Amino acid sequence: MQLALTILGSRTQKMISEVLLAVSDCKCIIVEMSSSQLSQATAAYLLIEGNWNHIAKFENTLETLQKNLELQIHTLRSNKAEKSALGMPYSLEIITLDQENIIQAVVSFLYDHQISIQEFSASRYQAAYNQSLVFSAKFIVIIPKDSPLLSVREHFLDFCDQLNIDAILEPVKR
Repeated sequence: MQLALTILGSRTQKMISEVLLAVSDCKCIIVEMSSSQLSQATAAYLLIEGNWNHIAKFENTLETLQKNLELQIHTLRSNKAEKSALGMPYSLEIITLDQENIIQAVVSFLYDHQISIQEFSASRYQAAYNQSLVFSAKFIVIIPKDSPLLSVREHFLDFCDQLNIDAILEPVKR
């Protein structure tokens, strides 16, 4: 059985170590985990796995963790891992002057072309030389196996040209 968690708390190292200790104490294992510092907060995303009784034991510790560490924790149970999308994994990077709704436009393009997003991160910052606001995003996407790769790439780059986005779309190299 698997349990997905999102955790939000104040920016402390204690938060992550305490959550990991609770996972270990309940005899669960971490399948995936990521954490980010967001201003004065820490956000963590975990996927843990264990027998149903180990997951239940861990769920019983969540209220105590939330109170002691002043966390917000949300969970979602799953009985089996979802099959990953079939297709070719690609790395996609974009950079542009900050524009209203730019991330929504890119995500809509990807979903309209049945391209699934496996993960992404984005940030907005001030350019070093001219103080313009710049938007940058990195994605790992899965292009369906029945989609012609050259056509997808051409459509995406045309889309980016229309919105004045600099983009790189290339296969994931692992």
